[in-house]
Amino acid sequence: MADVKVEFLFDFGSPNAYLSHKVIGGIEARQQVRFDYVPVLLGGLFKLSGNRSPAEAYAGIANKQKFMQLEMRRFIERHGLAAYRHNPHFPVNTLQIMRGAMAAQRDGTFERYVDRMFAHMWEEGLKMDDPAVIGAALEADGLDATAFETAIRDAGVKAALLANTQSAFERGAFGSPTFFVGDEMYFGKDQLRDVEEAIARVKSHA
Repeated sequence: MADVKVEFLFDFGSPNAYLSHKVIGGIEARQQVRFDYVPVLLGGLFKLSGNRSPAEAYAGIANKQKFMQLEMRRFIERHGLAAYRHNPHFPVNTLQIMRGAMAAQRDGTFERYVDRMFAHMWEEGLKMDDPAVIGAALEADGLDATAFETAIRDAGVKAALLANTQSAFERGAFGSPTFFVGDEMYFGKDQLRDVEEAIARVKSHA
C-alpha cells in the first residue's frame, strides 16, 4: 500500500456519507490505498461549528433544494447506486449506532458493521434510532445485539466518539462526509474526484 493517509469522517445519518461509502471501494482499488473510516457525531459537529443540516439550512430555498436533488440523482446514476432509498424516518438520531461504530472498531467487526448500518439506513429505510429495530438488524447481520447494548453504554466508547468529533472540528470539519488526504481537507461526495487526484499526487511524490 502507498504511504498516503486518507480519512473519511462519517455519520450514518448522512445520505451523502452513504453514497461516498459506496464509491470509496473503487478509489481504493484504483489507487491501492485504504481509507481510514473515522466515526463522528454529526449533531455534535453541527453544534461545535455552528452549522445546520442542508434540509434545515435550505428549507425555504426551493431552487437550491431542487438542485441538491438533481446533483444527488446525477451522482447515483454515474456510479450505478440503484439500491439507494431516501429513509422515510429522516432525520434519524444516530447516537446509538455511531457509538456502536466505535465499539465495532474495538471488537474487530467494524467493516461489516459500517457496511450493514449504511445499508439499513439508506437501502432498507429502517428507523435506526429505535433500539428494537437496531437489535433486530444486528441479529440479522450475525452481530451480537446484547454486546452492542452493553458497549454503547461504555464510558470509553462514549468518550472516544466525542473525542473524534472534537478533533474533526479542530481540523476544520463542519459536516459529513469530510475527507482528509494527509492534512488537506475535502468536503462532500462531489469532491471525491479531487480526493482521488490528491491521492495520486501524493503517491507520485512518495
